[in-house]
Order: sequence, then C-alpha cells, then structure tokens
Amino acid sequence: MSATPANPNAAEGWHGAATLRFQQRDGITHHQGGASAPLKLMRSFAQASGHCELPLLHTAGGLVGGDQLQLTAELEPASRALITSVAAQKVYGTVRRSRRHPQGCWAQQQLRFHLAAGSDLEWLPQELVLYADALYQQEMRVELAAGASFLAMEVVRLGRTAAEEQLQNGCWRSSIEIQRLATATSPARWELVDRLELAGDALTAEHGMANEPVFGSLVWAAPQHLATETLQLLLDQARAARSDLVGSMACGPLGQGLVARYRGPSSQAARFWFCRLWALIRQQRGLAAAELPRVWPFQEDPLTKGLITPG
Repeated sequence: MSATPANPNAAEGWHGAATLRFQQRDGITHHQGGASAPLKLMRSFAQASGHCELPLLHTAGGLVGGDQLQLTAELEPASRALITSVAAQKVYGTVRRSRRHPQGCWAQQQLRFHLAAGSDLEWLPQELVLYADALYQQEMRVELAAGASFLAMEVVRLGRTAAEEQLQNGCWRSSIEIQRLATATSPARWELVDRLELAGDALTAEHGMANEPVFGSLVWAAPQHLATETLQLLLDQARAARSDLVGSMACGPLGQGLVARYRGPSSQAARFWFCRLWALIRQQRGLAAAELPRVWPFQEDPLTKGLITPG
C-alpha cells in the first residue's frame, strides 16, 4: 500500500458541502450550520454520553466522477459530537466509460475538523462501496486543541463482492492528517500522518490487500497521554475482541492513542471489531456505554463481545 499525489481531472460534477458548529450549553451539546445538495442534515439526537448524534444524508444515491463533497465541523470547548451517515456510500465506475474522459474521473471528499479544548468528535460513517473502475479520493485534516479527543473509523469495500465484481482499474486513495495544536508550554505535533492508495498491484500483493475485498481503519487521538500500562491493557482488550471474527486485524499505539487496521472478506467483521474498539475506548474514558447510531440499519449487535466488566 503506497500513496501517490492526486491528480483528479476537472470533470463537471455535483459539489455539495456541509458546515457545522457544535456548542455545549448547560451540559448539552447543540449544533448549528447547514448543508447544500446533495448533502442533507437529519435530526440530531442526544446520547447518554453527552454526544450530539448527527446523521448526514447523501440524497443523490451515490457518487460519480467529478462529484465533490466537503464537510467542515468546528467543536467549541467541551462539546461532544458523533457524526455518521444514513446509508452506505456508493462510488460508481468511470474508467473507460466515457469517450471524453477515458481515463476516468475522480469523486472526492474533503473533511476538515477543528476541535477546541476538551471537545470530543467521533466520525463514524457507514461503509464505502467502490464499484468496478471507480476512482475515489478522501482527504481528512484534523486539528486538536489540548484535551480534545478524536475517533474515526472507515470501512471500504473494493468491488461488489456479491456480484463477483472486483475494483479492476479503479483506485481508492486516503490522506489523514491529525495535528495537536501548540500551547503555551508545548509546540504543535503530528498525532498521525497516513496516506494510502489501493489500486493495481496493491490489490493482490501480500503486503497490500492479498486479493481481499474489504479494508478498514480506526484511529483514536486520546485527549491526554496514556500511561504505558493503560494503553497496553487497551490494546490487549482490542486484540481479544477480534477472536470470533474473520480477516486479518492488527492494532498498535500512537504517541497519544491507537490505530487499528482490518483486511479481509467481511465488512461485517470489520465494523464489529471497530465498534467493539469504540466501546472499549469509551469505557476506558469513563463515558456512558457506546450507543449504535439510530440510523444504522444493522440487524446484529456488534457490541456483544470483547468488553470487560468493570470492577
């Protein structure tokens, strides 16, 4: 898996944006902002943990080449938000589908998150499905003030496996930059800089996808430094939580947090594991138990294994 500089062509497409601001008042987080088509804000919900659960709906039914989405969220001090999507996102193929752009056209998404001191953002979109010959690029930039916590998960399916489809000439690119901002006593530092590309040989190579159709990532930038023993216990619990799941799963520490990867045949297994990690992280932080977002259509409960009983 390697990254290459993006060079999306300038094909016309649908450009949608959402701009959000979260504020805490009297212990409850509220949101303001708006969205332009094809994005739509759904009704928010207050979770027991204090998170403002806000679903985003993509009304167009999928992305095609040239489409661009932008999401900007600013969290004020001590606010808590969980942003999710109403449904899985589809990206349609464009390579060799057009005489005008035979090389294909890129669909793009930009995420910009700024978290003030003591705030908490969980970015938990549903699955991304790339059809054969789809081109998709996502760029995420996160700025964290002191004491802010950021957790993100992503599950990507490369081709519609049920239809015996592979990604073929398509490509998925991801860039994640998480920076802890400077304070009066410490300089700015990078929590994570992660650039990946899945295409071509990386889809079949053993050190790439090894012909598996599902890739996933979870990253947590913790609000404060974790003691070595605390972080090791969390990693041990995370590894135990994968015991009944198919696929290859690995996790490791960041300077202040952790990162986890999934590679395998099952998007269900990936989301099960990541949801269990999310629940473990909430438990480690002393927050209310993780609640699955109301818009998720899952018939199963991914939070049934891998947790420990306090006491």
